[in-house]
Amino acid sequence: MKLSAPIYHLKRQARLLSRESKIALHEALDRVAAEEGFSSWSLLAAKAAEATEAAPAGRLFAQLAPGDLVLVGARPGHGKTLMSLELAVEAMKSGHRGVFFTLEYTQRDVLDQFRAIGADPVQFNDRFVFDNSDAISADYIVGTLAAAARGTLVVIDYLQLLDQKRENPDLMAQVRTLKAFARDRGLILVFISQIDRSYDPVKKPCPDISDVRLPNPLDLSLFNKTCFLNKGEIRFHAAG
Repeated sequence: MKLSAPIYHLKRQARLLSRESKIALHEALDRVAAEEGFSSWSLLAAKAAEATEAAPAGRLFAQLAPGDLVLVGARPGHGKTLMSLELAVEAMKSGHRGVFFTLEYTQRDVLDQFRAIGADPVQFNDRFVFDNSDAISADYIVGTLAAAARGTLVVIDYLQLLDQKRENPDLMAQVRTLKAFARDRGLILVFISQIDRSYDPVKKPCPDISDVRLPNPLDLSLFNKTCFLNKGEIRFHAAG
């Protein structure tokens, strides 16, 4: 299958088209797909997945284990949310639940993101949970997932917003709480993270742990696995 540009670039084109033309993202995705010779984005995405011997999310998910704290970082528009949702899809394909906590997105936004990766959340029945409560914090997540089964993959969108409210504990305390909770319950916690504006892709092709934006102190060694993305390049690292 020959595309005019890498699929991540086509997704970015669709997002720009959605904003500029004031249309829903799924409509913009279908328009981009039509230009590539496909009747819909879901068909394009499915064919792209077939053409890829092993999808990056599938390779990454295979390296995750219950109790992991995973940091997924990238600049805006470079696929960190899509990668995190793809990990949730991989978990659900393997029979586990996927949970998406967000302080940024609406449920419709996330459904559009599923469409962008060629996944239909309906097929997972009750295995996917979306939560965009204003109360999201470590304590809220722990309470909500008190009965979560081992192997549940939880996406937290995003790291730097956890302590935005003064009544919440500081970021370091919250991540430590979540790390202990993930270990005790056997969950996989995936934190979406912003990258500092000082990161220069000209000097370094992909960001790393030193480029994580930290408005408040945080020991990044609390994360035992990291995934950074830039222009289709993916760098995965697991702590020794």
